[in-house]
Amino acid sequence: MTVLDEILSDLTAESLQLDQWVAGLPADGWAAVTTPEGWTVAHQIAHLHWTDSTSLAAIVDPDEFGRIMLAAAEDPFGFIDTATEEMALLPPEDLLVVWREGRVELDAALRGVPDGEKIPWFGPAMNPASMATARIMETWAHGHDVAEALGITVPESSRAKHVCHIGVRARPYAYLVRGEQDPGVDIRVELTGPDGDLWTWGPDDAAERVTGSGHDFALLATRRRHLDDVDVRAEGEHAAHWLTIVQAFAGLPGADPVPLADR
Repeated sequence: MTVLDEILSDLTAESLQLDQWVAGLPADGWAAVTTPEGWTVAHQIAHLHWTDSTSLAAIVDPDEFGRIMLAAAEDPFGFIDTATEEMALLPPEDLLVVWREGRVELDAALRGVPDGEKIPWFGPAMNPASMATARIMETWAHGHDVAEALGITVPESSRAKHVCHIGVRARPYAYLVRGEQDPGVDIRVELTGPDGDLWTWGPDDAAERVTGSGHDFALLATRRRHLDDVDVRAEGEHAAHWLTIVQAFAGLPGADPVPLADR
């Protein structure tokens, strides 16, 4: 099994988990509010489907992807929300069908990208493994929003490692998007997975460190939890600051998460 096969297998598993949570929902379940901004369960699935469809277009339909890029240029801060709002108007049963079909189509398209070829995107072009990893991160994060709104306890799984990986690799971007200077200081990251295995990034001998739960770091990196509410610790000034701005997704960071005690 190739690295891409393994990542796509995890993407399928993450998507199926969310699918099982929403498949039998009545209409009021799809209307459940999942975010302070008012996104419902339908918005969450619509957003995931839109991003899958856009990823597919980037691979197989350059003209369509070009139109999407043009819309992004005309409304850089609102085009994703606009597309999500439109797609969320679909009847839930139809939205579920197109989301499922889109996942299958994207899986096949990613497997078909020729070796060494990169996929255009809104930022740097990505290889198929990177795009699949990004899809896991988004599905994991938005799935958490849905589960929390529906009163479902999200099971911890090793798939959170993909989310952590993006969070660590995107450290320079976290500074950039906030207008801060990257201090250029190495940080060793050591996180514990749900099976007790250690996930590591960075030099062994780095003076500064981040340690703790991999699941909790993923929550922090997707900005689903405040630092006060996660089992993640920093050693060193730069590591401590990074944990306040860590971000695994592209775009503006949005509002800071509110501590659970203040909700």
